[in-house]
Amino acid sequence: MDKQFKRTLVTCALPYANGPIHIGHLAGVYVPADIYVRYLRMRGREVLYVCGSDEHGVPITIKARQQGCSPQDIVDRYHGIIKDSFEGLGIHFDIYGRTSSEVHARTSSGFFRKLYDEGKFITKESEQYYDPEAKTFLADRYIVGTCPKCGNEGAYGDQCEKCGSTLSPEELINPKSKLSGAAPVKKKTTHWYLPLQDYEPWLREWILEGHTEWRSNVYGQVKSWLDGGLQPRAVTRDLDWGVPVPVEGAEGKVLYVWFDAPIGYISNTKELLPDSWEKWWKSPDTRLVHFIGKDNIVFHCIIFPSMLKAYGDGFILPDNVPANEFLNLEGDKISTSRGWAVWAHEYLRDFPGKEDVLRYVLTANAPETKDNDFSWKDFQQRNNSELVAIFGNFVNRAMVLTHKYFGGKVPACGPLEDIDKEVLAEIPALKASMEKNIEGFKFREALKDAMGIARVGNKYISDTEPWKVAKTDLERTATILNLSLQICADLAIAFEPFTPFAAKRLREMLGSPLDWEILGRPQLLPAGHQLGEAQLLFAKIEDDVIDVQLARLDAIRAEREAAAKAEAAKQVAPQKDECTFDEFEKMDIRTATVLEAERVPKTDKLLKLTIDTGIDRRVIVSGIAEYYSPEAMVGKQICILANLKPRTIRGIESHGMILMAKQGDGSMRFITPEEAVCNGAQVG
Repeated sequence: MDKQFKRTLVTCALPYANGPIHIGHLAGVYVPADIYVRYLRMRGREVLYVCGSDEHGVPITIKARQQGCSPQDIVDRYHGIIKDSFEGLGIHFDIYGRTSSEVHARTSSGFFRKLYDEGKFITKESEQYYDPEAKTFLADRYIVGTCPKCGNEGAYGDQCEKCGSTLSPEELINPKSKLSGAAPVKKKTTHWYLPLQDYEPWLREWILEGHTEWRSNVYGQVKSWLDGGLQPRAVTRDLDWGVPVPVEGAEGKVLYVWFDAPIGYISNTKELLPDSWEKWWKSPDTRLVHFIGKDNIVFHCIIFPSMLKAYGDGFILPDNVPANEFLNLEGDKISTSRGWAVWAHEYLRDFPGKEDVLRYVLTANAPETKDNDFSWKDFQQRNNSELVAIFGNFVNRAMVLTHKYFGGKVPACGPLEDIDKEVLAEIPALKASMEKNIEGFKFREALKDAMGIARVGNKYISDTEPWKVAKTDLERTATILNLSLQICADLAIAFEPFTPFAAKRLREMLGSPLDWEILGRPQLLPAGHQLGEAQLLFAKIEDDVIDVQLARLDAIRAEREAAAKAEAAKQVAPQKDECTFDEFEKMDIRTATVLEAERVPKTDKLLKLTIDTGIDRRVIVSGIAEYYSPEAMVGKQICILANLKPRTIRGIESHGMILMAKQGDGSMRFITPEEAVCNGAQVG
């Protein structure tokens, strides 16, 4: 961290209070932020850690309509679930506020009013989508249609969740209102806009020249937006849920959520520190760091800074914005609407006492530079092969052997051999690497450094074999276990940012301090120091536990595939070219009964049917074997095109064609008389 800063303000993207948080949110934003804050506090640095629920915006009103309740009911419910999930995972904010609070309403209204009074906005009349049946303007998320990029028929007016493309409602094919299902129409409305193009030269200088150290994904996305030319951005919306626009003539309008939400960082700080909040937001001695996902880069690197620049009054700007990419689940994109997620509150219910395992795996798989994948098998493997077999195994052996040979007291360290000196030299190097990686926002690499200390300890105790040495040289055994216990004390410090629950248990076992500066120093535990009882830090996760989670996902996938298949079956092929009545009259469609049926040898789809047409007895070869068995066909009355010119199929002359209905998913069904009729009856 730059020495010019006396304190650090850390913010996390405000999660929408329209549902629980899932592992994608945790890996992308909240776990890395918590690692960083815990590390800074261990270094004795002054930190403020701010977050809260984003309780306005279209997703919340959509959820309320779906559940037949008020938006307030929705945010009250999910605010509590989200807050409890963070607490359960050891993510402790200094304040976890709400954008529905009075403090936020006053702060965001005042922010808008100041810019309005100073002429920082422009007004524009535009045509926006309107639902003629629900009689309301439609925000982008209230409009669904077919994605022009991938063909997904459930794309939203702002994004396709299937392919991830950013969209506008105008791009959707066959757009419909989510409220009524009606086709939306364009209607004129007036809104206030922030002219982002006015801030483009300043943004180029501030970011493209002044912050080349930002992550490449952040810097690249910002540069792309700037190179494409910024456009005015609406700051108000026609909605009935949100902070009302505080000017005359704005009835029925609220602050747009992207304008409203980031002000929540400020209002939450005000709520916590009403008398000293400005120290955190207006002092050049404060370093501001935003932790966000990649879908929020433009808001935190272009729009919010432009808002703060327009407002003036000494507001500081973000010094870094370490945005992560997306985390997928079992090779598929996490989707809240499709239920394809691992929810934090359900994980805490299903895996009690394993909070650290999730934190560890999400950090080890952190999507820092590219999208990454979470799988339950990898989760199990990392727990069993790394946390249990390396970290936990080393600590347990050191503790158990000390209790066995020295009554649970730290033995004295004797003369050091080369292997001892080599091990001791590795710890400071790993500590230095960890510091560099954490302060450079490379948490995945920092975790490798921490586990590197455990690997060093595990190898050391395996190589020195104190359980064997104890048979002939108890003094040498004392030295080995002394150094092993010192490494355990190092681990209790090094793993505090990553696995705080296990680190705390380890410190309690050892009776060791939590002080980053002493990590790697010799003799953290003095000779004669009494240890607590040995206990396992981590427990193995068995296959049956993982199978339950995989079965749940399989059920979701099967349900989704069935729903997609059912939806596809509803799709209707476009009408064919017109034909004349005379052309239709040429077709001789008749009823017939299947007398015999058998599979055509060496084929998967063909059945040979012998039928009674009322005119004659004939054979038709039909590609229906994947839908109907020969046994199911015998005795079935069908409709055929009787006068179709015969053709030979697999050496069998087929005389006619069965009439069938082909659904949108490709499945076939017979066209049959509702009641039995005589064979040969004409259809037409």
